[in-house]
Amino acid sequence: MNRKFLPLVLVCLAFCAGAARAAFINGQNYAPLADWAGANGFRIIWPAHNEVVLTNRTSRLVFGVDSTQAEINGVNVRLSFPAAKDRTGALIAQFDLDTAIRPLLSPSHYVDQKKITTICLDPGHGGKDSGNRVGFHYEKNYTLPLAFEVRDQLKKLGFKVILTRSTDTFVDLPVRPAIANSRGADLFVSLHFNAAQSGRDEVSGPETYCITPVGASSSNAQGEGGDYGPTTANRFGNKSLLLAYQMEKSLVQNLGAEDRGVRRARFAVLRDAAMPAILIEGGYMTSPVEGKKIYDASYRKQMASAIVKGILNYQRLSGPLLSPAATGMSTVINVKTPG
Repeated sequence: MNRKFLPLVLVCLAFCAGAARAAFINGQNYAPLADWAGANGFRIIWPAHNEVVLTNRTSRLVFGVDSTQAEINGVNVRLSFPAAKDRTGALIAQFDLDTAIRPLLSPSHYVDQKKITTICLDPGHGGKDSGNRVGFHYEKNYTLPLAFEVRDQLKKLGFKVILTRSTDTFVDLPVRPAIANSRGADLFVSLHFNAAQSGRDEVSGPETYCITPVGASSSNAQGEGGDYGPTTANRFGNKSLLLAYQMEKSLVQNLGAEDRGVRRARFAVLRDAAMPAILIEGGYMTSPVEGKKIYDASYRKQMASAIVKGILNYQRLSGPLLSPAATGMSTVINVKTPG
């Protein structure tokens, strides 16, 4: 064989071997995790039958077979498709590599080097829309004072803050992101509190939502399927994911709360936002312990501080090619089986 063609032949053989090992599951292309690990400097081990661990000098990734539950640097993140396993080993959806794992491992490659000056806060519900109700407690009566506290703390730091409502008034869902768009907001943060329909004594902790990637189903209970078309918010999908990650991380760490994770949803207040946008469920009003905290102004002040820290941590990602150490984000990923 002519030696000048040898490199091309080797490349073709390597490509064909990789393609032969790839799988098509759940309507998605799955990549062999061992191949991805090798290409990215990870060592792979199997500590348990349904768990695979990837490690290198700075990072640790743990995937649970048949699970979408991911734990990234101590923060839960829902994948769009479960990790899988066949006779050749563990598999990961290429979709999740592209829309979750890569952005969270290399955040500086997915954010703009743009100064954040204006933030739109969206106190959930209002007026005839009371939101969740627990006894005499209405969600709308706690999202607004939380927004005021976040606003005051942000303004002290020099940010310009826009509120979608400042009184107990009803604001249509599509109007809320429209306000942010028309006022040139750099970030949109919608504030809510949750309620459990069952297991009220057991469910607590914040959840942070960002827009669902095109081609995936939402992870909220009323989520739309993967055939839902692109929205304005999908143009900012990676940035919204990074904002949601930093927010959930800050809430859990600063409140000492249970971590309900970063999730994906096509909420009406997120779909039309022309900037990074998230929706925070700050905790469960139905929890006997957490509910009392939510009703307490001092706890909401603490939560507001955690929200501000999440925004500041996201802002730091926009520096020129910041390393994980510089941003305070370690590239540690744990992906566990549910339960």
